[in-house]
Amino acid sequence: MTGFLSSEFFHNYTRSTSAMLGSALMALFAIGVLLGPLLVAQDPYDIANLDLMDSYKPPVWLEGGDPRFWLGTDGQGRDVWASILYGARISVFIGLAAMVASCVIGTLLGLIAGFYGGILDSVIMRIADIQLSFPSILIALFLMSAVGTGVDKVLIALTAVGWVVYARTVRGSTLSEIQKEYVQAARVAGLRNTKIIRKHVLPNVLTPLIVIATIQVGTFVLIEASLSFLGVGVPITQPSLGLLIKNGFDVLFSGLWWTSVFPGVAIMMLVFGINLFGDFLRDELNPRLK
Repeated sequence: MTGFLSSEFFHNYTRSTSAMLGSALMALFAIGVLLGPLLVAQDPYDIANLDLMDSYKPPVWLEGGDPRFWLGTDGQGRDVWASILYGARISVFIGLAAMVASCVIGTLLGLIAGFYGGILDSVIMRIADIQLSFPSILIALFLMSAVGTGVDKVLIALTAVGWVVYARTVRGSTLSEIQKEYVQAARVAGLRNTKIIRKHVLPNVLTPLIVIATIQVGTFVLIEASLSFLGVGVPITQPSLGLLIKNGFDVLFSGLWWTSVFPGVAIMMLVFGINLFGDFLRDELNPRLK
């Protein structure tokens, strides 16, 4: 721990305003995700706690606001603040889970393509090239339209569009690593290919993946929000931030702006924080990109 605190990375981190701001925003969302039920008095998705008489109450600082609902309520009488905390849990879970799945699958395929080459390399990379010719949101929208809604379906769709960047990055790094002396020496020593990949190649191709993984969480949160806004993402029984925006958008131009604006601000802050920290990691792990 002492070594990390005295490292150049930590020194640069403490002097980077953007990195500190990004970390603070992510920390706020982490606290909200982990402690959400303890920070609000109402479970917004427990029907027994809802009262239609509380529907569309404005934020507390506007005329007619209720101190119990400081960000107002929606059409079902749900506290917007509580809905954001509960919705953020689903959005963050989807972003993190899809990132992990994409990273594992993409890294594995990239290692196979780069290390073994030949027909495996050609097949994997041609699939990646075809997929990259279409926008990610379009592919995800097509998959969700085909398999239906649900958190598990969203995870499958995001993983299907997210593995490509890992595969291409790892393949390129692997092609470079296998030409180096230590890999050649391991082959001469008779080590199995799987052991060479695990012990020698994989540790040396992980650095760029850290940056990709960090930024991809924010990307996945936005894609999931887009899918939910279009009605093909998570179901109404498990509303994410994107679905909250959609529900509020239906009455946005009726003067009930808070039901949509505040969830939108929450997504903006979350993705902004992730991108700020991701940019710092990119600059520190690859100084040539500064």
